[in-house]
Amino acid sequence: MESIRNSCSGLVVLGILALLAVMAPLISTHDPVRASLAEPDQAPSLNHLFGTDYLGRDLFSRVLYGTRVSMLVGISAAVLTVFLGLLIGLTAGYFGGFVDSALMRLVDVIYSPPETILLMVLVTVFERNIWSIILAIAFTHWMSTARLVRSETLSIRQRPFVESAISLGAKDSYIIFRHIMPNLLYIVVVSVTLMTAHAILTESFLSFLGLGIPPHLPSWGNMLNEAQRDIMKGIWWTTIFPGTMIVITVLSINLLGDELKTRLAPNREMRTEM
Repeated sequence: MESIRNSCSGLVVLGILALLAVMAPLISTHDPVRASLAEPDQAPSLNHLFGTDYLGRDLFSRVLYGTRVSMLVGISAAVLTVFLGLLIGLTAGYFGGFVDSALMRLVDVIYSPPETILLMVLVTVFERNIWSIILAIAFTHWMSTARLVRSETLSIRQRPFVESAISLGAKDSYIIFRHIMPNLLYIVVVSVTLMTAHAILTESFLSFLGLGIPPHLPSWGNMLNEAQRDIMKGIWWTTIFPGTMIVITVLSINLLGDELKTRLAPNREMRTEM
């Protein structure tokens, strides 16, 4: 019962965040990128609900628009990551043999360098924009999903209903989409959910280091990066609000992902005879 409440709470919070992201132009009270040198480092007030930063930019508006950027990066990177992992893992697990060996060696090669180092190299080499960040996150994170999908595909391929379809001469495409894919659905759903949280944290980490989203775009990571100069000055609001948004978002997604994992994984046997 408690897990259901947690997942519902997570879903409600994510719904509110999605609504804020969509309605940011209507809700925000100021231009998120317009500087006002007459109002730097203003504490939270009725005019500036979350205060202002060192350039006088309204933090409430920046947090709202940062929700758009962070959610876009998180969801897009998660979907692309899981798609790559599903494609490669399914291909390796179903066809086996040389194909399996070649693809798994590719996974091992990409896994070899430290993930953080590889990610930083990629975002440094390519132009800094939202889509390069998404591609870099996806390229450095699809391997775990590929291994999980491959393992499950190998197991499903040995089930009697798949062997019967093969012996009857069914096409590979039919077997994959009719028998294999339905049994991998729970992996896809759970992986996308949990990867979204991880991608948001990764983008925030990169932006905090100055390697992520371009500075002119408001994102939670960029805001934390800019707030480093304020920590020793007692200007707490530039850190608290974007940091709190990251914590709430990641916690909500993880609660939802854990509940989905618990509910979907035990039911995978019910779909084997589809």
